[in-house]
Amino acid sequence: MLGWPRGLPPATQRGGGAGGMCAAVPLVLLILLFLLLLLPRLWRRGAVPLEPPGRAVLITGCDSGFGHFLALRLHRLGFTVFAGCLCPGGDGAQRLQREAGGSGRLHILQLDVTSARDVLAAKELVLSHLPERGFWGLVNNAGISTFGETGWLPMEKYERFADVNLLGSIRTTLEFLPLLRKYKGRIVFMSSINAYFTLGNGIYSMTKAAIEKFCDALRLEMKKFGVQVSVIQPGNYARFTKIQPPLSAEEIWNELSEEEKTVYNKEYVQERANFFNSILSEGSSNGNEVVDAMVDALMSPAPKARYMVAKLKEKALVFVCALFPTIVMDSVLSYALSKVKLGTVH
Repeated sequence: MLGWPRGLPPATQRGGGAGGMCAAVPLVLLILLFLLLLLPRLWRRGAVPLEPPGRAVLITGCDSGFGHFLALRLHRLGFTVFAGCLCPGGDGAQRLQREAGGSGRLHILQLDVTSARDVLAAKELVLSHLPERGFWGLVNNAGISTFGETGWLPMEKYERFADVNLLGSIRTTLEFLPLLRKYKGRIVFMSSINAYFTLGNGIYSMTKAAIEKFCDALRLEMKKFGVQVSVIQPGNYARFTKIQPPLSAEEIWNELSEEEKTVYNKEYVQERANFFNSILSEGSSNGNEVVDAMVDALMSPAPKARYMVAKLKEKALVFVCALFPTIVMDSVLSYALSKVKLGTVH
């Protein structure tokens, strides 16, 4: 009878060592995962807090909503704030100027992110008023939203949404990248949980999904320059931002093409409008937690790649969409839509 080879422990000779190693692999992976989750927190504790005075931040879409309140918050923290407004002479911009007081650290500027001329002028203004510590952050907040099934919206509207929500952010980012690389600053993008799923606003969702992918590429590319890139993913804050006013069935019907009117009737449009408007009415009216996330992305020594600020049921939808097969998410959303009594479709 052959004996065990000399020099090898019995467990290894029997193959038990390999089994033990296989059993230990999940434990090692769990330990590594725990350390990866713990390290950012330890880094935050040991890092020197950021000093806002002398640092400049540009925010787009400050007429109202998150941009408006972020501009005020950052100004109060000591940043020099460049608040881009679509209507610098409008009520929102004027109110922002009054609320900021006369410190001289908040600058209201005309900024339509679809205009290359406006974006270049914004950069020139920032350069001419740059504080001693330079340009610290760019917050791509400007955005628009609307409701409608895919065939209800004309091509011009798709182009408009892509230009504001997607290309506007890219246009502004490209213009300010040299400054951000020079000062090792931060870039913050406003996305949405609608990047993962859609309920009647596919035109909005597509732009947010595209922004997510753009940020994934940019985040990796900017690491070598010391520039941090973060994405904010709010849930339903329609009542706070007023980004989407309620739509009447009559408004929607009047904008439909003649071809679409032969497919759908007014009852169907009315039910869909009621459904979407009910979602808007359920939105949170308190946007402080979203602004908190934006501030953390700009000031934390270890900012997150993504900040999801949403209700538990909204996070659950994202979880299902991200981890389960598409057929599961389709079933969930179809069930939600089936609760709406739809009119007869021709």
